[in-house]
Amino acid sequence: MIPRLADRRMVVCCGAGGVGKTTLSAAIGLGLARKGSRVAVVTIDPARRLATALGMADLSDEPQRVDHPAVGAGELWALQLDAKATFDRLVARHAPDEAARERIIHNRIYRHLSGAVAGSQEYMAVERLHELVDEGSYDRIVLDTPPAQNALDFLDAPQRITRFIEGKALRLLVRPGLSGAGAGWRVLHLGSSTILSILERVTGGQMLRDVSEFLAGFDGMYQGFADRAQAVRAMLASPESAFVVISAPGSAPLRQAMALGDRLQADGLPLVGAVLNRVHPLPPGGAPGPRPLLEALVAAGAADPADLASRMARTVADEQVIALRDLDAHEALRAALPDLPLTTVPALDDEPADIGGLAAVADALEA
Repeated sequence: MIPRLADRRMVVCCGAGGVGKTTLSAAIGLGLARKGSRVAVVTIDPARRLATALGMADLSDEPQRVDHPAVGAGELWALQLDAKATFDRLVARHAPDEAARERIIHNRIYRHLSGAVAGSQEYMAVERLHELVDEGSYDRIVLDTPPAQNALDFLDAPQRITRFIEGKALRLLVRPGLSGAGAGWRVLHLGSSTILSILERVTGGQMLRDVSEFLAGFDGMYQGFADRAQAVRAMLASPESAFVVISAPGSAPLRQAMALGDRLQADGLPLVGAVLNRVHPLPPGGAPGPRPLLEALVAAGAADPADLASRMARTVADEQVIALRDLDAHEALRAALPDLPLTTVPALDDEPADIGGLAAVADALEA
């Protein structure tokens, strides 16, 4: 996997939640840094496991350098997405003037919705990726996409966030017409004065003013947001980008990985490979029964060899069942995405808790 990504400017790791995207994103970043590149890894990880694995006390929205001999000839930087801060910078970029920027940033509706609206985190992840590309400070940027119930949410985020910024759903509720309440004040247009009066009693006049000011603040900015969304899409579709689908054994992650692979290919996005994580190998030599184990244990002078042989046989048999399940998952993913290189990463005893653990994963991705 690492050699296939060595000439790509942007690497997007995507898949279902819980399959190890954060760990693999960091390992890919480490692998690329070991080849001499200056790499930034952007993570969306509320558990902050990446910071711990990289030997850092914490991560923030600003890149921090990983200072460790395992990085090798290159540089490895890491940051954690702050969707709200990224959204604020996006508003600042497209606001026509400082007054408009301040009006939006301090609006209560914006403050509540900018971090919670559907698609915000996913879109701001790729927006942060675009910011880092524009800065030009890094040879490679690796994006760990947000955890989501549906991995396809990431691909649809630019369209959803653009629809939100255009405010069509909210604008159906408003029309000009209330004089004497300020230039930005608008009246809810619900087609019924009865419904309007009820809503005013429930929300209060201040709520309506906040909505009005929120919408007025975005006047003239819609095209800028739409253009930026188009630029993000073009960037992700360019030959400089690479998508990696990550899965783990299990029916739900596999289904999402297969659907995601199909969607990426159908949309013409540069899908370069898939990773099946946490794969258990088959026990060498198959699963022995208790008798040969008993004979070996007796010869070794083990205490209570019969009980120990029985428990060892059950353990190896269980391991074989798990390994066969993982082998089925591997073959199913290969059959579903036959033209896609598939890399396996072995199951570790524990999730990588330090840079050494990440290096072991990077080694697997190099093989």
